[in-house]
Amino acid sequence: IMLALEGIPAFYVQSLLATGNNRDRYARTGHKRHLNRYQWPYQELDRLLANPDSTPARVLKELKRLMKIRSAQPAFHPNATQFTLHLGTQIFAFWRQSMQREQSIFSLSNISDQVCRLDLAAVNLIDTDNWGDLITGKMLDSHLEIIELQPYQSLWLTNRMTA
Repeated sequence: IMLALEGIPAFYVQSLLATGNNRDRYARTGHKRHLNRYQWPYQELDRLLANPDSTPARVLKELKRLMKIRSAQPAFHPNATQFTLHLGTQIFAFWRQSMQREQSIFSLSNISDQVCRLDLAAVNLIDTDNWGDLITGKMLDSHLEIIELQPYQSLWLTNRMTA
């Protein structure tokens, strides 16, 4: 969700590496901030990032892929238009539009632990455009489709598929 929001996204290194809570340090110090401030030993981090199957390596690779997609989208410019959409309690959604009004992106995120069905007619996609998901690279069959979003899945539906 954060990558699609207006402005410039900022990440803590802990988010980039999918670091879990540092319960041991919190228990030792009692400082709440220490819970999410894991201090990586260099050799451990280097070893984990060298293993493409490790959680930190996989998460960092995917975030870098999404950042690359984001940076190529005019509608994700920090000053591009953003409007929140109301599509129910399970979906957090907003619309971004490039400053030149040539690209629209609808960020749709299932924020529940249940599969969610969404009638794209509610999103109001322009029917003369072809629409696809920037995250998966898949094109929609129809702007009137009913789609399923898996738990915690996000889509970036756009009328300009550029990578």
